[in-house]
Amino acid sequence: MSSSRALTTIIPLVETSPYSAHQKARTFASRYVQHDQYPAAIEVLFETAKELYKKGEQGSGTDLAVFLVDVYEKAGIRLDGAGADEIRGRLTQLIGLAGASGSWRKTLVDKSVAWSRSNGEWPQGDVGLHTYVGEVLIREGLYDQAEPYLLAAGTRDAARLLADTYIAWSSSANRGLFALRGVLPYLQNGNIAAARAFILLYVSKTETSSPPKITIDATTEFTPSSDPLLNFAQLAVFTCQRAAGASNKSQSPGTNPLAQPEVRRTLNEIGQLFFDIPPPRGAGNPMADMMGALFGGAPGGGAGKRVLAPAQLLVGTGSGLD
Repeated sequence: MSSSRALTTIIPLVETSPYSAHQKARTFASRYVQHDQYPAAIEVLFETAKELYKKGEQGSGTDLAVFLVDVYEKAGIRLDGAGADEIRGRLTQLIGLAGASGSWRKTLVDKSVAWSRSNGEWPQGDVGLHTYVGEVLIREGLYDQAEPYLLAAGTRDAARLLADTYIAWSSSANRGLFALRGVLPYLQNGNIAAARAFILLYVSKTETSSPPKITIDATTEFTPSSDPLLNFAQLAVFTCQRAAGASNKSQSPGTNPLAQPEVRRTLNEIGQLFFDIPPPRGAGNPMADMMGALFGGAPGGGAGKRVLAPAQLLVGTGSGLD
């Protein structure tokens, strides 16, 4: 079956009777699907949805666009390998035409991304779709909505776009916080390449008057900052990059010094002392923890919270042992 005859009937109706065009498109597409004529169904749904969107019929256009994704699913079509660019191009074109009003665009985006998760190369959804949606939202100034798509995309290009987005979104007072917003999710997903691309661009554009850079290795330079969070974000990326090597992964918990209970306990105390990060709660004794809290003791009857030494002791006063 050919889609050209159906489209010759449907497309002229878009101008005079959008509802009729929508109904005929669904009817023709359903018949094609019943006879396993998936390419014809796809062509009818895509072309009609596109024209309905242009006419301002977002509801009808989205209905057909969602139907299109269902046909991809039923036909066993995947968003990888041959034909992936054409499929992605169709979906992004319809997403762009859906417009920002109402929830029509989000409906189509959610449907497309969900389908790509189970029928594509990436478990988080197609990176091309994520990147495109992020770009559209950024152009509209919807930075908070664009953020999860760029984080999910996880490519170097998406990471650099996220860095530029955070720079436009943030201020000098919270640059460090936004550095963490980009670095930590990428590292949590094991995506060192994206974390590195993000932090290098972010730092280069926000720390223009910093002291001279410190060379870590042939490809890595640390840019000292007056913002401790920005320093931490850089060092976190560089440390994880080093730790990703095979020699580090070959160490078992029993031979890795950082995995020893004494070291982990000490690191937890340092985190609480300098950064006010509460230590992880173990299995412990819930009743003892509760009674300790009620009577002012530490949970489990342990030692109280450590405190920093007075500043004059840290810098020296000219007496005592220097």
